[in-house]
Amino acid sequence: MRKEILLDSWNRKEHFQFFSGFEEPYFGLVTDVDCTKAYKRAKAQKVSFFLYYLYQSLRAVNQVEAFRYRIENEKVYCYNQIHASPTISRDDHTFGFSFFEYKACLSEFIESASQKVAAVQQSSGLGLNAETGRIDVIHYSAVPWVRFTGLTHARSFTYKDSVPKISFGKYHKEGEKLLLPVAVYVHHGLMDAYHVGQFLEVFGDWLNEE
Repeated sequence: MRKEILLDSWNRKEHFQFFSGFEEPYFGLVTDVDCTKAYKRAKAQKVSFFLYYLYQSLRAVNQVEAFRYRIENEKVYCYNQIHASPTISRDDHTFGFSFFEYKACLSEFIESASQKVAAVQQSSGLGLNAETGRIDVIHYSAVPWVRFTGLTHARSFTYKDSVPKISFGKYHKEGEKLLLPVAVYVHHGLMDAYHVGQFLEVFGDWLNEE
């Protein structure tokens, strides 16, 4: 389900029109988030840490309205719910695209996503299809080999993209804390750094929930 944002009454109308004319309308922020409690909780529950923090990220995405905006045929729509389209690594050092439906229940999400991970790892090629190409998703990727402080993406400027891209790096210790690098890239016509900050704050809250 989605609803159209009426541009004439939208307080971002000029921002949207301005940045939509750019060859590269995306901007990005990279930071660390505290994942100490999240890591311990994932290990205690014997679930994949990647799927655990992916789930908490998706929870945060669905709480911040700007991350549910998408551009279609020069119109802006707000989706009721956003899902995940992460890249999944294989043993042969290739990767495949996947689609994880958002589920409010952690155990249901983990169970469903684990099956999707196994399916991609047993396949070959990119896995491009109608599901992985959906617009009501976040494009996720994990780089567990590198503690990054910056990140860029391959982009086709002829394709009018508006899907946010969130990447996670190699977690590392700093004192008593475990920190996870997070890179967030979004369409500037749909949101500003304030909204990215909202997402990071909510994401951090979910990672550190008691």
